[in-house]
Amino acid sequence: MNDNLPARKTPDIALDDDAEKKLIGRITWRLVPLIFVAWFINYLDRANIGFAALQMNQELGMGPEMFGFAAGIFYLGYILFEVPSNMLMHRFGASTWLARIMFTWGLVSVGMAFVQTPQQLYAARLLLGIVEAGFFPSVLYYLALWFPAKHLGKAISQVYSANIVSLIVGSPISALIITHFHEKGGFSGWRWMMIVEGAPAIALGIIAFFYMVNRPSEARWLNHEERNWLVGTMAGEQAAAAANGSATFKKAMTAPIVWLMGGLYCCIGIGFFGVSTWLPQVIKQLTDLSIIEIGLVSAIPFILGAIAMIANAKHSDRTMERRWHLTTALAIGAAGLAASGLTSSMPFVSFLFICIAAGGIVGSLSVFWTIPPTFLAGAGAAGGMALINAISGLAGFFAPWLVGVARARTADFTLALYGLALSVAIAALLAALLPYSKVRVARAD
Repeated sequence: MNDNLPARKTPDIALDDDAEKKLIGRITWRLVPLIFVAWFINYLDRANIGFAALQMNQELGMGPEMFGFAAGIFYLGYILFEVPSNMLMHRFGASTWLARIMFTWGLVSVGMAFVQTPQQLYAARLLLGIVEAGFFPSVLYYLALWFPAKHLGKAISQVYSANIVSLIVGSPISALIITHFHEKGGFSGWRWMMIVEGAPAIALGIIAFFYMVNRPSEARWLNHEERNWLVGTMAGEQAAAAANGSATFKKAMTAPIVWLMGGLYCCIGIGFFGVSTWLPQVIKQLTDLSIIEIGLVSAIPFILGAIAMIANAKHSDRTMERRWHLTTALAIGAAGLAASGLTSSMPFVSFLFICIAAGGIVGSLSVFWTIPPTFLAGAGAAGGMALINAISGLAGFFAPWLVGVARARTADFTLALYGLALSVAIAALLAALLPYSKVRVARAD
């Protein structure tokens, strides 16, 4: 199949390879660090409930099903407000809207430290999903405004690795806070964790409001030649994407490929959220480790996942091939989860296969998000990316809850691991069958 985009508009000013590389490096250093830190805090605040559960479940009187519901209800609010949030982002500008999201989710995260009942926790998690809705697709949309196609995969992997790093670094940090702050000032350790990890988002929202720039044409930190080349290049790629697919909100909402991508990402998400939310409790069941030790061990699968994601994205950018980079990674993830279930009676071996599964699942993520910008542009990109992520949000709700239901009815996590493996296997099949004759990727020269 031909994966090349049709000829695109040539920028008025040409840059040689060295100048282009220098420009991309400057954009990367200007934008990626702040977004990386924000994404790190974002995922930390969203996922730290997995560690809070080690104390919180007993304190609030919650069983596995109740915890799974509390973890998952976040995504109901996220799903309902995802598309409206992204359309407001398109109206007010990505930098302004991202700053608003950061500030408000920080407030809610800190407020979660004061819940006293399971019902209050449900309400706080639902509200967190509402105020955080749109962050993820807004970041992707923002990157697609700044990075040409042949650099986009690397940029996404650099930023996307923040949520993996939050699982790597966040797990030990969360464990240390819970352990060493427990009963300080009359607060449980998990409550201190919510405060300490939520407060930085408030500061980041203020910084982002004054620091971030909406689009390349407004970037005064680029010289005239660099700015004109980037504006021309991005306009040409967005025009090609609009010609191949959807540039309006209405077309994006009704495009079959958008719904197919949403279903595919939902299947990936079931595997990812099932593992990341429950991993501390899986390790606790398999071992006699302390909370701090569980935090350190929980980081290992995601270290491997971050390495796999960056390597897979870099190779995919270099070859400009997406289908098999995505499919192969997902197949590895499915096989690892199934093998972990098969070997659940051997803790070390089962954990080794979870590491392999994480490498495959996480390794697929950045490659996945290089595909939508090839057939979405403008309002279509804002709405389409939000719809894809909103559909996948169903995984965030159902995966933790269904794992909790399975765990409450069985002796261990074996059945749950099989279910997660099946979902990722379906994602691999969908990735292999994506209609790439319509989803075409520009080849790097």
